[in-house]
Amino acid sequence: MLAGAAALGVGELIAGLVRPQASPWVAVGRAAIDMAPAPVKNWAINNFGTGDKLALQIGILVVVAILAAVLGRLGWAIPGTLVLGALGVAAALTRPDATGWDAAPTIVGVGAGLLTIKLLRGQLVAEDGGIGRRRFLSTAAGVVVASAGATAIGRYLDSTRTSGTVARETVHLPRPASPARPLPPSLPASFTTPTSSFYRVDTALVTPQVSTKGWTLRIHGTGVTKPLTLTYADLLARPLIERYITIACVSNTVGGPYIGNARWLGVRLADVLREAGVRPPSKGGRADQLVARSTDGMTIGTPVETVMDGRDALLAVGMDGQPLPVAHGFPVRMVVPGLYGYVSACKWLSSLELTTFSSYNAYWVTRGWSQQAVIKTESRIDTPHDGSSVSAAASGGVTVAGVAWAQHRGISRVELRADKGPWTPATLLPAPSADTWRMWRWTWHPAAKGDHTLQVRATDRTGTPQTSAEAAPEPNGATGYHTINVTVG
Repeated sequence: MLAGAAALGVGELIAGLVRPQASPWVAVGRAAIDMAPAPVKNWAINNFGTGDKLALQIGILVVVAILAAVLGRLGWAIPGTLVLGALGVAAALTRPDATGWDAAPTIVGVGAGLLTIKLLRGQLVAEDGGIGRRRFLSTAAGVVVASAGATAIGRYLDSTRTSGTVARETVHLPRPASPARPLPPSLPASFTTPTSSFYRVDTALVTPQVSTKGWTLRIHGTGVTKPLTLTYADLLARPLIERYITIACVSNTVGGPYIGNARWLGVRLADVLREAGVRPPSKGGRADQLVARSTDGMTIGTPVETVMDGRDALLAVGMDGQPLPVAHGFPVRMVVPGLYGYVSACKWLSSLELTTFSSYNAYWVTRGWSQQAVIKTESRIDTPHDGSSVSAAASGGVTVAGVAWAQHRGISRVELRADKGPWTPATLLPAPSADTWRMWRWTWHPAAKGDHTLQVRATDRTGTPQTSAEAAPEPNGATGYHTINVTVG
């Protein structure tokens, strides 16, 4: 275990000198994420939320500690360390964004682990047993302190890599050529999700720090007659549009939190594609898939027809009046109304390649998710909370409120029922467009005190009602009615 601690600590220190993504923790963690089946990923997201990555790193530490202890007990410390090191190097070098230097932290860390084994074994075979044990314990304590110190220094060095954060502070976003419509005064502040609490679901164990200096976006591939390479300044110089758009993660369970509404600023993606000579399949275009690539190697495939059908699909540079937060994709990300994030919302964007769905499967598709995934008509009760107690006034009743969404189709009706009784319509609040969620409220007059069940359903503007059939998030989004239990006192 001490050799394992030394290997990880020194590896973290060297990663601080190379780059955070080269850390043995990160390399193994990313490999674990890649290999985990969809149900395991959903379980982690739903149980740990945005802390799923921390839980993964703690899990890696526990597994390494157990393996190190078992290998030491069996007398396989040296060959075991070499095998684990080889696996770590393989994990580091097989990433799409890997460089040769990414193997250095693991290699040096393994060397530190082997030296620790040799040093501690030498202490144990000292001639005087008592002195040997004291020296061993003293050396072991030194290894622990040194490993912790190396880890701390490595993490500190990682924290100083703030090229994206620093660049973001210097960005002054231009005024939009087409501003967002003012929100109706009847909408509460919660219509827009605060940036600080906006959901984030991705595979990045280390948030990419991407500077605008030297950043480019390459547009190329099948059907591109005029390949483009755009700088950040090029994008800001173009006409920018501002729109309220609600985006959602496919991992969201019925009534879940992985959905948010923001005021996005960006360049209309369809305009850039047309400039590159791209045509949608309906107009004779050869490519039907747009593959977005992130600086960390993530790939996301989006239907070309969708991004060019007139909707406000964006190369987004701003969020709620500020440059994109680093955690949400600075300097540039994609936002496409009506599609789940795994087929539309590439963060830390670096390139756009035109291809076909028959010739290429993006990251999540190779792991069992659907190639294409339109956001389903869904609704959620936000108040009262599930399991809460409410008091019904003599005449006022109980206020029930929430949101419903069917991005790019819009919501035309929301209904609720108590205890599987008749459905009754809720009052819909206005929305700036069909690309956002719609807030609603309903006054409930409980028939009696005690425990009750409330359900909500929505209908989109095409007349299609939300399905009652219950389905898990994989492979293309959860379905069912959001149901809560409340106690009336």
